[in-house]
Amino acid sequence: MPTGRLSGNITQDWEPVVLRRTKLKAADLKSTKAVNQAMRTGASVETVRKAAAGTNKAAASGAAAAPARKLDESTEPAGLGRVGAEVRGAIQKARVAKGWSQAELAKRINERAQVVQEYESGKAVPVQAVLAKMERALEVKLRGKAVGAPAAPAGAK
Repeated sequence: MPTGRLSGNITQDWEPVVLRRTKLKAADLKSTKAVNQAMRTGASVETVRKAAAGTNKAAASGAAAAPARKLDESTEPAGLGRVGAEVRGAIQKARVAKGWSQAELAKRINERAQVVQEYESGKAVPVQAVLAKMERALEVKLRGKAVGAPAAPAGAK
């Protein structure tokens, strides 16, 4: 028998200790790695195909869209004004008189060429800042009563 610090009978615990992994999360079980592992080991794998997965069909069905549309129509103005024919013509006439293309005018006012194209075709909703840039570049009035009249050059006051 051993002697020393430990006195008394020394017994050993021979019960097995089982170490278990932590439970896998649902996202881990759905991964392709986990599915392939389950298929290799022969475990049952269930695949379910959802009818409208990855689409926006539920929102577009009209169930919730109709009341939202009615609410928007009742609270919002009927429509936003587009660029008038007089302004469109003045922009186009002044640009052609200077010999510029739409892209060149866009570059001079630091806008995209598509913006100038939309203003000249009448599809754009007029923005005062863009009209002011065009007025300065083209030296033509585009706002107010005298649309198309010559404006003061950019350097003169």
